[in-house]
Amino acid sequence: MATLYSQADSNIRKTWFLITVFLIVIIGFGFLLSRYFNTPSILYLAVFFSIFSSIGSYWWSDKLVLAMTKAKLIQEADNRELFHIVENLCIASGLPMPKIYVMPEAQPNAFATGRDNKHSVVVVTAGLLQRLNKTEIEGVIAHELSHIKNKDILLQTVIVVLAGVVAILADFFLRMSMFGGLRSNDDDSKGNAILLVLTLVAAILAPIAATLIQLAISRKREFLADASGALLTRYPEGLASALEKISSDPSPMKVANNSTAHLFISSPFKGKRAGNWLTKLFLTHPPIEQRIAALRGLKV
Repeated sequence: MATLYSQADSNIRKTWFLITVFLIVIIGFGFLLSRYFNTPSILYLAVFFSIFSSIGSYWWSDKLVLAMTKAKLIQEADNRELFHIVENLCIASGLPMPKIYVMPEAQPNAFATGRDNKHSVVVVTAGLLQRLNKTEIEGVIAHELSHIKNKDILLQTVIVVLAGVVAILADFFLRMSMFGGLRSNDDDSKGNAILLVLTLVAAILAPIAATLIQLAISRKREFLADASGALLTRYPEGLASALEKISSDPSPMKVANNSTAHLFISSPFKGKRAGNWLTKLFLTHPPIEQRIAALRGLKV
């Protein structure tokens, strides 16, 4: 078990590395623009914005994700069986009880979020509660609790915010340059040159921001959470069966998008969206068949 959870410290280091890179990129933008326009206030604004966004991604990213997925907090009286499943698994894993949210989606799926073990959230869809039996739900919850114990959730959630902010800023610079919103105090030729550079940088940063989601989160973490969850329940078939039902269900998810797709236990894209070239390019989950085979090959 100690080996399975050895990645926790690595995920913390990855989180702070991403935040540091984010700070450098945004402050670097501010520095170049302030030098070009000879306006120090641009640099001050960039420093403030980068620090505020980084702090916000740590403290409030989970709330943003919950808002994006339209998940609703439930109490024990709303679903006693679900609460008892989570409570029993938390006792077995030594984790504090997380808050439980339900997404009003027909597609069976789930994810975990939060900044640490004491501020964690487990989210399941209404479809998962309707289509899976108790042992399958236990397998899914054990998988998500393993993400919490492995400290995957902070890294996963921070990436949503930071990558999104970088993409928005890239789009902002691109639009400003296209509509002539950026003008220097020097001659037009120099202004045109800087506009061209900013346009190219913006065009490059947008896909990099999306790729960050894929590169920063290893597919191995899903195998790790599967194995950890199977050890927690002592019944790998429960999660294997759950993954089969989740992957075969054709129900679309209304709130599915590339920014949050990596959070879910299985890709939320179905049908034509699953076959979209952009979705395939940023696929963050290993093939379900491989995960199921690995689970059924476990000896617990």
